[in-house]
Amino acid sequence: MSLRIVHGWKGLSAADQGAAVALGNFDGVHRGHREVIAGAVEAGKRLDAPVGVISFDPHPRRLFHPDEPAFRLMTTDQQARVLEAMGVDRFYLLPFDFEMANFSDRDFALKVLHEGLGVRHVAVGFDISFGKGRTGSPALMKAYGEEMGFSVSVAEAVGEGAEKYSSTGVREALREGRPQDAAAILGQPFAIEGVVRRGQQLGRTLGFPTANVFMIDYVVPRLGVYATRTRLPDGRVVPGVANIGNNPTTGEVETRLEVWLFDFDEDLYGQVIETQLIAFLRPEEKFGSIDAMVEQIREDERQARAILA
Repeated sequence: MSLRIVHGWKGLSAADQGAAVALGNFDGVHRGHREVIAGAVEAGKRLDAPVGVISFDPHPRRLFHPDEPAFRLMTTDQQARVLEAMGVDRFYLLPFDFEMANFSDRDFALKVLHEGLGVRHVAVGFDISFGKGRTGSPALMKAYGEEMGFSVSVAEAVGEGAEKYSSTGVREALREGRPQDAAAILGQPFAIEGVVRRGQQLGRTLGFPTANVFMIDYVVPRLGVYATRTRLPDGRVVPGVANIGNNPTTGEVETRLEVWLFDFDEDLYGQVIETQLIAFLRPEEKFGSIDAMVEQIREDERQARAILA
């Protein structure tokens, strides 16, 4: 059964209610998140109920800290693909608006979870907080569950030693140019997905055509050059090398991903591609000449091919 995305919690049909749900932001769906979602999958089997994941759109941080730099680790489409592969049936995207922000923890449990979604089970993480002022806790969720008729499971911290897996840890690793550490927390490489736009066309004239994707809402990793793998719309995965930056040598542009796909010559304009960052090769730099830049790109290619082989 394929995953269904359900927008909102009001006036849902009976078919979209009655799920065993995991509650959280789940940005990146990292290994800690997967533990919480596993609790919902298990309960769904036990209760013979569909499995749901509840998340918020926009992310609550957008409402409370509108000036904060972009921080997203995944688009909704990327989240949905990962959740579907985990056996999730419903992806509930709840609007995080001022009404939602002002619900007390009890209002949230009663109006959203119990009356709106009719949940049969709620899986949460050990550090969940919910409701206005973040007053809700796992213990309170269990109390509301007993009162309102849904079971509750609490996932413990997951991670190596004192390092619990977190989205913050992923962002730090990416901003510091450690994509392999980000991948260890995520359980898969961090990937940027977007529509291929027309760029300056310079790479094409120099012999390495690049596909340009704007970063939009993603956390911006350390600027520089990466060994990459890119998934095309037809499912093929192509190795390559990408620059995340502003093109200081050929004229500043807004921060974007420019990926050169090895041994590939097809038109991708207007198509959606997803590029995984596998290894950081070097920081972005400004070259004295186009020739010096081309020479360095050939060196980047050699390194990337060796890493990806």
